[in-house]
Amino acid sequence: MVTSDERRFATSVLVIGTGGAGLRAAIELAERGVDVIVVGKRPKADAHTTLAAGGINAALSTMDAEDSWQQHAADTITESYLLARPDTVRVVAANAARGIEDLERWGMPFAREADGRISQRFFGAHTYRRTAFAGDYTGLEIQRTLVNRAALLGIPIVDTCYVTRILVRDNVVFGAYGFDLDTGARYAFHADAVILAAGGHTRIWRRTSSRRDENTGDSFRLAVLAGARIRDPELVQFHPSGLIEPENAAGTLVSEAARGEGGILRNAAGDRFMKRYDPERMELSTRDRVALAAYTEIKEGRGTPNGGVWLDVSHLPRETIMRRLPRVYQTMLELQMLDITRDPIEIAPTAHYSMGGVWVRSEDHGTGVEGLYAIGEASSGLHGANRLGGNSLIELLVYGRIVGEAAARYSSELSAQQRSVAAVDEARDEVDALLAADGRENVRALQRALRNTMTEHAGVVRDETGLQQGLSELEEVRERSASIGVHPDAAGFQDLAHAFDLKSSILAARATLDAALERRETRGCHNRSDYPNLDPALRVNLVWSGPGQLEREPIPEVPEDIARLMRDVSTAGKLVE
Repeated sequence: MVTSDERRFATSVLVIGTGGAGLRAAIELAERGVDVIVVGKRPKADAHTTLAAGGINAALSTMDAEDSWQQHAADTITESYLLARPDTVRVVAANAARGIEDLERWGMPFAREADGRISQRFFGAHTYRRTAFAGDYTGLEIQRTLVNRAALLGIPIVDTCYVTRILVRDNVVFGAYGFDLDTGARYAFHADAVILAAGGHTRIWRRTSSRRDENTGDSFRLAVLAGARIRDPELVQFHPSGLIEPENAAGTLVSEAARGEGGILRNAAGDRFMKRYDPERMELSTRDRVALAAYTEIKEGRGTPNGGVWLDVSHLPRETIMRRLPRVYQTMLELQMLDITRDPIEIAPTAHYSMGGVWVRSEDHGTGVEGLYAIGEASSGLHGANRLGGNSLIELLVYGRIVGEAAARYSSELSAQQRSVAAVDEARDEVDALLAADGRENVRALQRALRNTMTEHAGVVRDETGLQQGLSELEEVRERSASIGVHPDAAGFQDLAHAFDLKSSILAARATLDAALERRETRGCHNRSDYPNLDPALRVNLVWSGPGQLEREPIPEVPEDIARLMRDVSTAGKLVE
């Protein structure tokens, strides 16, 4: 039954997510004259994209004339441990320069050389300098640029809108349903096509670089309930340096620039432990290796009392810290009243980036559900088992444009929009049921239990026994979640949002555990202590469609023009961001 506070919208294309991917798709649609509405649960100026610091990749050859998009593609596939889909990688690398040109045209303030060229720097595992940047605020500047462009185009953006369901009839999308986080007012969107750009699932671990209300697995749940599938959910990048305290900021990143500038990692005994794990590169080793080293030190009893290791930059000149690490300096003062020019920082590995995501076609990021597309961290195919630093931001721009074009074409060719009263009623009833829930279980306590389970059993290192235990504990959380209480108040409907976050996290955790059990090997970010070697037979993508339902998806061969450029690339002396 329609409620009196339910607002109904109709548009050609609905975009879920106001980060870089969602805004870039909306801009493409608006420039093509297509009606589009963008919705997001966070304010558009503060989407997750703003947290990306280091840079954005494209083979512009402004610094190294020998660079090419083919070499960019080769480096990406090499770093992925051969799990990246070559067709997806080709699309991103070949179209990267155009993505940078779009940003330039819209006013992006890239750092430049004295002669006006866009400056580019090395990131780890890149053959050449191809990472463009804007100080250490690259993501923030990209988001500002896209928000400004969207405003100039008059694109309607609905902030504080939590989408609970994508509306589908007979495997064809016709809109989405949700509610306002402040007022509780309902939203029913009718749309020819829906673009899902709602992020990843790294918030299902206790320590994560995501903030409290983002990356809880929304995209996973929305996609699966709509009939789509998830690819490689077990492939999650753990950043080596997340804060341990304060509790409400646990997992917040200490930029890898701290290591790049000469920071030293020590265990509780004061030993510089990276000499045991990568004696040549030490602290400048790759992200997955440094995270594994820190994890091992902690697990074997050489960690700090709080379960971390020390990152020390206090030996550097104070001027260097203030000039090259200003964000780290300010962050530590604000969060811990810690002066990093004098004292070390206590850190531990933190869940940072979902390299898997919704299954999509390489050519247009369609999901197999007609009219439903997924982009950005919500999607999959580019990163494989380890993400090349700087690739996530360019992916947003490349596929944002391509998917905007595809959705515009799909909408224009649609002969009729078939809706389903039953689908809308089901979405409406789900919200009603949660608002009426008055059980004894506390949503936040269950979220914490789930995050503890994932941290303990599906973190940096995994094994069969732990993963099976994780499934058992997750099932207990799922059963207890049937008895939650939801109590919105005058401050808003965050409690209802947390209940939906919990639903998403349970689904995302199950997908992750199932796939982690199936991948019986160690490859990139995925470390199985009981299967320490890489298994060539598992050079496949794992596609999850429900509890216990996994398929192995073959990966196409790498094209010759890219394969001949693939080789191991030293990251010695290069910042691994």
